[in-house]
Amino acid sequence: MDITNDPHSQHISRQFNQELESLKTQLLAMGGLVERQLNEVIAALMEGDFDAAEQVRNRDREINDFQLEIDDECTHILARRQPTASDLRLVMAVTRATSDLERMGDEANKIARHALSLIEEGQTSRGFTEIRHISTRVRDMVRQALTAFARMDVSLAREVLGEDEIVDQDYQTAMRSLVTFMMEDPRSISSVLNVIWILRSLERIGDHADNLAESVVYLVEGEDIRHSNSAQPQQDSTPNA
Repeated sequence: MDITNDPHSQHISRQFNQELESLKTQLLAMGGLVERQLNEVIAALMEGDFDAAEQVRNRDREINDFQLEIDDECTHILARRQPTASDLRLVMAVTRATSDLERMGDEANKIARHALSLIEEGQTSRGFTEIRHISTRVRDMVRQALTAFARMDVSLAREVLGEDEIVDQDYQTAMRSLVTFMMEDPRSISSVLNVIWILRSLERIGDHADNLAESVVYLVEGEDIRHSNSAQPQQDSTPNA
């Protein structure tokens, strides 16, 4: 992992330094698992692979276990080391990031559930073009956000924030198109609703990647931009799937 710009790489206590490095390593490993889940569930959907989609659902517990382990380590570091300044920001940023990654895993699990329904229906559903397009952009966001965290790269993190706005626009465009299609062909409602929920999960994953990028800015610059104009959350009027 590249830590050239990492302010946490040197401490009086070598053990403390190792503990902080371990936190980042575990976080990136968790992120890698989330990426894998997302890539595999989209591939399973596009290929109509029922077994592969089912495997994604079965591995959801691994992501939850990662979060519990990392949160436990953060708690021990706070208790033992009582970190301050940038070290405290690192621990807090890791805690935030694991929460976002766990929620990404939940959304990948939801995608798998709706993918299974679509595969069982055996239909070539409208909306797969939108899923392919938005999933590609969202997966890029996740990868870039994790890279930004690994490198402490604020510039890359801010690029992710800009991408989230594009995903939101693409999502809204897809929603309008799909709702219109359902109104014109009521027989498509069941399958198109599954597509809509998949797109909603992808949009949420993009939001969580956005949160990861905000954590990088907080970690490196000490600036909390979660409620600033550059990170304005989108109002969610869609009910939970």
